[in-house]
Amino acid sequence: MGLFEKVSDDIKAAMLARQKDRLEALRAVKTAFMLAKTETGIADLPADQELKILQKMIKQRKESAEIYKSQNRMDLYKQEVDEAAVIAEYLPRQMNEEEIVQIIKRIVQEVGAISLKDMGKVMSVASKELSGKADNKMIADKVKEILAGM
Repeated sequence: MGLFEKVSDDIKAAMLARQKDRLEALRAVKTAFMLAKTETGIADLPADQELKILQKMIKQRKESAEIYKSQNRMDLYKQEVDEAAVIAEYLPRQMNEEEIVQIIKRIVQEVGAISLKDMGKVMSVASKELSGKADNKMIADKVKEILAGM
């Protein structure tokens, strides 16, 4: 079962359970998937594209939540945080820092990187391999840290 079908099934379950907040977040996910399908003309989105959509949605909600928090709108802040949590359920398990560093060190050796000038090579491989499993900002920070220490 693909992610789109799983979200559709979970929408039905949320409707039956009368979980309004969860339903709202799931409908947003389904809408984003349907828009992406329409734009690309593909019947089934590749898994990596689905993960990118989910990551983008979570990032948007976290940014909105911070804005609401700074404006002391705790009701809207809570709603955004809750939606981000629901969407995050569909991402694969996020890797911890140690696992990310180990993978990046292996990639650095594979591509033969020797300095910060090689960051682009390392990032292109690392972004593909860690897609959906780690935040891109964290990946970039760790690549810089490792290459700077060489």
